Amino acid sequence: MSRFIRGAALLAGILSAGPSLAQQSKVGDWTIERRAQDTHCNASRGYKDKDDENRDYVIVITYSEQAIVIVMIYDGWEWDKAGEVLRADLGTDDADIMKKAKWEVMDKTTVRGIFAYDQSIMDRLATAKRLALDFEDDDDDSIEMQIPRAGEALAALKFCEENRK
Repeated sequence: MSRFIRGAALLAGILSAGPSLAQQSKVGDWTIERRAQDTHCNASRGYKDKDDENRDYVIVITYSEQAIVIVMIYDGWEWDKAGEVLRADLGTDDADIMKKAKWEVMDKTTVRGIFAYDQSIMDRLATAKRLALDFEDDDDDSIEMQIPRAGEALAALKFCEENRK
């Protein structure tokens, strides 16, 4: 699974040559981190789902005043073309967040969504237990990721952002 977490970090634009972590904390099984060479903090969570052939699931969330970035990795995906733009409805277990959102294929198992910062998106993520992507005309690739304690993780992410130097 560490391969997937490293991949998520790279794809979120947070991994580059340089010093190791400058700041890291845990909230449940979420990792909140800010590397010395990065400009923003990241919240990441990875797990294996025994009900899905023990496949790896990873999510990385980062944000700034301008944008929210969500990277989702699922080793059951087999996307063909990096750079391809997909459309998917983004929602939680109790609320729709965005219809027909753009998601960019980063590699065969990874997609990334970049959205204009909107506090209502952060509020919906904070109360969610699951995050779902429902791809247009593609039920096989639609996914639901578990994001327990997301509110606490996002609060820690906000604290990290507000206290970065």
